[in-house]
Amino acid sequence: MRKFYSLSLLGVMAVFVFGFARFDGKNEKTPAAKSATAAAFSSYTTITVVDGGTVTGTVTYASTAPVPKKLEVTKDVAVCGKEGHVDESLVCSANKSIKDVVVSIKGIKQGKAMETLGASFVLDQKGCAYRPHVMVVPINKPVKILNNDGILHNIHTYSKKNPPKNMAQPKFKKELTATFAQAEAIPVKCDVHGWMSAWIIAVDHPYYAVTDANGKFTIADVPAGTYTVEFWQEKLGTQTKQVTVAASGTATADFTYPAAK
Repeated sequence: MRKFYSLSLLGVMAVFVFGFARFDGKNEKTPAAKSATAAAFSSYTTITVVDGGTVTGTVTYASTAPVPKKLEVTKDVAVCGKEGHVDESLVCSANKSIKDVVVSIKGIKQGKAMETLGASFVLDQKGCAYRPHVMVVPINKPVKILNNDGILHNIHTYSKKNPPKNMAQPKFKKELTATFAQAEAIPVKCDVHGWMSAWIIAVDHPYYAVTDANGKFTIADVPAGTYTVEFWQEKLGTQTKQVTVAASGTATADFTYPAAK
């Protein structure tokens, strides 16, 4: 009997010690299991960039510029059919320059402040089209999603690293907000109007640009050094090239995408 009590006492003490070990604060989750926000920000350091350089260039297409496909308006025609809609997944000018290519300096660890990307970020829904079609947004910064159409829209993000969002936006709800904690290229669709599409590029450093209608881009205040410049286009994929930036200098990073197969 005395042996039984001894064993029981040892069992109670073991449970007590185990429980204390779990809740004494020394057994918390590792930093890798905590918020991705802190991890993302810790990988990029803001510094004062002295004699920063510039990366600039033009992105073009190797083949004949494709004619954008017309998209059929199948719902809310009175509002959505006022203007023609075309597939914006690959928009080229007559001289083959490509619009909406995301250009970035890959893996840069320090440099200018995230605030240089802008103070506010807006994705508008007007005429049943997203504007802009491609936008760069810092992680953890709110994106205002506007509904200027006076009809029901539904914002659906098909993210992989961030939790997907599926938000109804009726006509009386003029503004919604969304934030993204991890860097990734996020497709956006409207479940009500299937032809509507856009991309939110959530980023964890500020060295990004989106090419304009002439395929041109500029990334400023780059610390001197040799970098990999990355080009991403939703239909043509990702390509890279190396560039060396001199102090206070300008490096040209023109790029031509091969024709899609």
